[in-house]
Amino acid sequence: MTKLLTALTLALALGLGSGAALAAGKKVVATKAGKDEKVCKYKFPSGEKRTWVCKKAEPCCAWDAISYVKCGSTITGCL
Repeated sequence: MTKLLTALTLALALGLGSGAALAAGKKVVATKAGKDEKVCKYKFPSGEKRTWVCKKAEPCCAWDAISYVKCGSTITGCL
């Protein structure tokens, strides 16, 4: 059980969740935004696509160098 959790944590930390599912041919569930949310989409130079949900007021942030995405801050932006 510990090995499974460690492998899952590592895969999520490296951002392999959506890319690995696509590579394995598994069905990927569409991301939907709720009230006061927006869907952010980004395609990295490597061709990997990511989709995530942020609040409407927050910017969608992506960093190519480390293949990382997140919701930014209304004050500091994507810092």
